Amino acid sequence: MVSRRLGRREGGKRKFLAIIDDTPECGRAATYAAMRAAASGGGVVFLYVIAEGDFQHWLGVEKIMRAEAAEEADNRLARVADEMREKVGVEPELVVREGKVQEEIHKLIETDREIAILVLAASDSSEGPGPLVAAVAGRSAAFPVPVTIVPATLTDEEIESLS
Repeated sequence: MVSRRLGRREGGKRKFLAIIDDTPECGRAATYAAMRAAASGGGVVFLYVIAEGDFQHWLGVEKIMRAEAAEEADNRLARVADEMREKVGVEPELVVREGKVQEEIHKLIETDREIAILVLAASDSSEGPGPLVAAVAGRSAAFPVPVTIVPATLTDEEIESLS
């Protein structure tokens, strides 16, 4: 059970959470989340999760790999944030976590009581819509806030008209 959301009546603002990773569709989710935040006077949070299982090496190698993963996460978030500042005019909150993606999403939602909507984007791959979208469709993730899924085929103009 997630803690009660901190709404506008309580002095909070509705935040849209988008997951940033190395998939092409995450840009669609970031764009929609930023545009919805701008249109509604809310905020946007971008989360990058570093998979914890990637560091099962000797201590020295593990430290180097962990530092490289953190640098990649920071760089990816910075690129997406810069694009959203320029395109939409919003200042996103950037969060990097290490762990399992679904668990870290839940933890962040529990920690930040202003996060009210999780925005995901479906992949147009023949392999399926992507693991997070599939988890939502299969209900295994059961995220504690509403989830918006952005179709992969939408253009920026179409996303703007919907937000």
